[in-house]
Amino acid sequence: MTSAVTESRRTPERATQCVSESRVRLLSMLFMGLAHLTVLRQRAKGLLFSAVELVFLLSLPVTIGKIVDLVTLGDPAPTVPVKMRPNSLFMLIDGITVLAVIAIFAALYWVSVTSARRTAREINLNGFPTTGQRKGLVDDLTNRAFPIVGLTPTFVLIVFFVVVPLVFSALVAFTNYSAPGNIPPASTIDWVGLDNFHTMFGGSAAWTSALVRVFAWTIVWAFLATGTCYLGGMVMAVVLQNSRLRITPLFRAVFILPYAIPGVVSLLVWRNLLNGAFGTVNRTLQAMHLISDPIPWLSDPWLAKFVVVLINLWCGFPYFMLLVTGTMTSISADIIEAAKIDGASSWQIFRRIQAPIILYQTMPLIIMSFAANINNFGAIFFLTGGDPAVSDSVTTGAGGTDIMVSWIYKLTVNLQQYQNASVLAIMIFLIIAPFAIYNFQRTKSYKEGDL
Repeated sequence: MTSAVTESRRTPERATQCVSESRVRLLSMLFMGLAHLTVLRQRAKGLLFSAVELVFLLSLPVTIGKIVDLVTLGDPAPTVPVKMRPNSLFMLIDGITVLAVIAIFAALYWVSVTSARRTAREINLNGFPTTGQRKGLVDDLTNRAFPIVGLTPTFVLIVFFVVVPLVFSALVAFTNYSAPGNIPPASTIDWVGLDNFHTMFGGSAAWTSALVRVFAWTIVWAFLATGTCYLGGMVMAVVLQNSRLRITPLFRAVFILPYAIPGVVSLLVWRNLLNGAFGTVNRTLQAMHLISDPIPWLSDPWLAKFVVVLINLWCGFPYFMLLVTGTMTSISADIIEAAKIDGASSWQIFRRIQAPIILYQTMPLIIMSFAANINNFGAIFFLTGGDPAVSDSVTTGAGGTDIMVSWIYKLTVNLQQYQNASVLAIMIFLIIAPFAIYNFQRTKSYKEGDL
């Protein structure tokens, strides 16, 4: 009887505290914080959201102007002094930044609408809170909204320092930003649509030929660089692991030296050693009467490719040797001993037991090494500089050993063909992104949500 009376007393009280969720949704969508100010009785939070939209509305004329500049990229003004001419590059950067600000504002708007709807449901369920406005806001920021508040600075930094530069680099591919006619501020940049992609993919024989050649060599280089280093490291790790010599640790330390020395130093030393005119290698072979004419180690396109792979093997195999050595030490000695008792040879033990375990544990790193070798700028640039020159090098700047990333460097620094470099950068992203996503999806943190 008592519980019934109590419930009958609560029902009217709760009924008077119910709010219309449809009204809350409409008010929160009309203006940020409006539902919090009028219906939900959360004035502090409502004022905070309203201040954000007021600032956005006050800056709207500037925002619209930046978007217009992004669309037009400025008008040519040849009669105006150079320093006072419209800078299309700044207009492009400012326009992308403004779009990022609009995206952040839209995200905050969505947060305000979601917060209003969630608060309305809680009020209909539990009634209006009895805590003060300021205390309620502090409790909300330190409890429920703490993940959003904590991640907001990182999110903003990623947007402005990662996303905005990436979008800028991609949009350059749809402009004519190149020397000599379209370099700001002397002249403006124009949107050209897909013309640059058409030039690279069939519109120009020289550019298309260079693209096919460099792209094919990039893929071949990535496979050879990854495969040779991995196989070389595995062979050395297995030999040293199974060796009974007392000086095995000394050999292991010697083989780690190429990995311990900075790659730039090693590559520059090898570049001087293999110089065709005065290199130590050719002079030594001639002094030993093994050759009569100098060998063009770095000036013949095919021989230079072979040398690049070989030197990269010398520089890169210690990493995989350490990796495989660590994996082999984790294999239980009881398994190896049981295989020996059953009469298995060393080759059978390696093939049936060690190799499958090593490949299983190192396959994600092999995939990422392949993706990294596609962008292995140093191994090419510091050894050959992308040379030697081939038939289309004068027009395109692509040498015989250039890969995509070193070609991009030449296009931007030497030729100032920024629009074509941006097209190549988009291609590299489309190649590497699937490998990165595939490797990430195989990690335990992605599958199970923990480390």
